Amino acid sequence: MVHSTESHWSKPSGMLPNSRFPLLVYRNGVEGGGEEAVRARFRACGWLNNWRYPGIYNYPHFHSTTHECLGVAAGWMVLDLFGKGGQRLKFSAGDVVLMPAGVSHAMVDQSDDVMVVGGYPDGRDWDNIQENHITEETRRAAAKRIMMLPIPERDPVFGKPLQEWIDAPSSVDAALNDFRDGLDPV
Repeated sequence: MVHSTESHWSKPSGMLPNSRFPLLVYRNGVEGGGEEAVRARFRACGWLNNWRYPGIYNYPHFHSTTHECLGVAAGWMVLDLFGKGGQRLKFSAGDVVLMPAGVSHAMVDQSDDVMVVGGYPDGRDWDNIQENHITEETRRAAAKRIMMLPIPERDPVFGKPLQEWIDAPSSVDAALNDFRDGLDPV
């Protein structure tokens, strides 16, 4: 049973696009974890092209060709999210992270037994854009790809519509709200 679902919001930061959609964390989304249980849940909800790995990359990166879900099958890991000045969150066995395309993430700590299962909506292929290698040209190209991505039909835990993303403000609305709040709508 999922204990709670968290929403974590980001904004563009320097060369990082981040996302207008919230990063969602389903605490204990796959009760107790386990590789087969996490993979089966993702597949049942249409999140395919699955992989397993002892954690994720330990350098800041993002994906521009797809959204990504990460399920902690065993152990725990700590991720830095959203780039410099972002958030640092710990995830334990059973937790599922739904990462919108464009959101910077890097593993900065982990248990010796950490194992993560990943997946992508409808099995989309993923790219790997490293924060330390972004140019203005790659940033613009990535932003265009991200804007064209559809909202996945179902979330990776319950298989229901992603209402949190459907109800998210458009990038235009978000920039307008920043302007009204006196922030620079970069």
